[in-house]
Amino acid sequence: MADDRFHMYDTTLRDGAQQEGLNLTVADKLAIARLMDSLGVGFIEGGWPGANPKDTEFFRRAQTELDLKHAQLAAFGATRRAGVKAADDPLVAALRESGAPVVTLVAKSHDRHVELALRTTLQENLAMIRDTVSHLRAEGQRVFLDAEHFFDGYKCNPDYALEVVRTAADAGADVVVLCDTNGGMLPDELGEIVRATAATGARLGIHCHDDTGCAVANSMAAVKAGATHVQGCANNYGERAGNANLFTVLANLQLKWGYDLVPPAALADMTRIAHAISEITNVTPNSHAPYTGVSAFAHKAGLHASAIKVDPNLYQHIDPALVGNDMRMLVSDMAGRASVELKGRELGYELTPGQSRELVDQVKGLESKGYTFEAADASFELLLRDTVNGERRRHFSVESWRVIVERRPDGEVVGEATVKLHAKGERIVATGEGNGPVNALDRAVRSALEQLYPELAGVELIDYKVRILEGSHGTEAITRVLITSSDSEGEWATVGVDENIIEASWQALEQAVTYGLLRAGHDLT
Repeated sequence: MADDRFHMYDTTLRDGAQQEGLNLTVADKLAIARLMDSLGVGFIEGGWPGANPKDTEFFRRAQTELDLKHAQLAAFGATRRAGVKAADDPLVAALRESGAPVVTLVAKSHDRHVELALRTTLQENLAMIRDTVSHLRAEGQRVFLDAEHFFDGYKCNPDYALEVVRTAADAGADVVVLCDTNGGMLPDELGEIVRATAATGARLGIHCHDDTGCAVANSMAAVKAGATHVQGCANNYGERAGNANLFTVLANLQLKWGYDLVPPAALADMTRIAHAISEITNVTPNSHAPYTGVSAFAHKAGLHASAIKVDPNLYQHIDPALVGNDMRMLVSDMAGRASVELKGRELGYELTPGQSRELVDQVKGLESKGYTFEAADASFELLLRDTVNGERRRHFSVESWRVIVERRPDGEVVGEATVKLHAKGERIVATGEGNGPVNALDRAVRSALEQLYPELAGVELIDYKVRILEGSHGTEAITRVLITSSDSEGEWATVGVDENIIEASWQALEQAVTYGLLRAGHDLT
């Protein structure tokens, strides 16, 4: 297993799964556990067996379907009920029988929660902690204790909060995790409380929620104050504002403070792992997430680009490759020659000064009309190719297109499109039907070109976005259309702008097909 001197503890499958709109199947949980294990975390909290049938099933299947190389599974649960022996409590029995080598118990450390939520005495709560921890230890399981609402409890009654920590440690808990359950703490005060709690002699951990936007900073402050166990979730998942992003904490500790937590090769796979988990959860990745977001190392301002052209480290705090990410140059109306030259180099082109100036002028002119190239790399590359070639070259030319939208007697609305194209010396007329005008145009273009370019069968339109731009009113407004397409190798985006939404869509669609043919190996000659 991972080094026991410092714990990275993942609670995505339990606390992260409490995020609004996130619903994991048992198969999803098993897949995420494998990904987090490949990152090299020490512990993966699988859920609450006995209280949740899905989690009970997860632990049953994990015994035969999970072959963890680094992590140990932890089963989450509560201390025994008031007035019941731990050995007789059915939920404690479910923890014993889970097959997990580690149990993480949640216990109240805020006196008001004990009296108002548990409806028991402060002394009975301590007895519940002592009895449950010692019982599970006697059964051969390692025990961590999550001291719920610890920081709020400490501020209300520090003596009792500290007594909870001492009781758990004395009963055999390996780690007592101080939980900022309401997420309301700030780093300075949290650090002071962790330092004061360290005087108990217990090994301390930290569990932070992000309600003040400080979950990562609070986790780092706790480590600085002596915590050697950090809990968090993949991609900042969790209830309300989420939990501390475990990826951010891990990268901070290893790259900024020199902790040796996971192998460099595993850290270099972190961005892929973060995005793979997003695919499983069906939660759109945060493009601006530290370290793993697609925009984490994206540069737009011309001043930045000029410096990066000299030395990338002038505007980047680390080499993106350390976490498996890439530097990206964005091209927009803020771009200067350096931005365009670096973007061209990224795409494999060395631009002359004259070509750079021409391309900058074109980008700024088009973006003033509503185009956006930072969101449409494929459109920018086609524009760049036109500049380099000195003319506009395409695999096909358009004579005309027409779209009819019909509402049929049964209420069905159908689009019918006709396109007239010239490709490889042929004039082609084709039609297509679809559930709307853009879908009909897409099908008509494919019908026209697939015999000449069979690779188009593997190109798919996967997203279509429309934005009404400012500066006009109502149905006369300028429309921007962004189309995202994909093939077996990846995705690309194209943009079109016009007063007519169909024309804007056609521009983006025509470019999408052109770029798809380029990716298939059909150069623009």
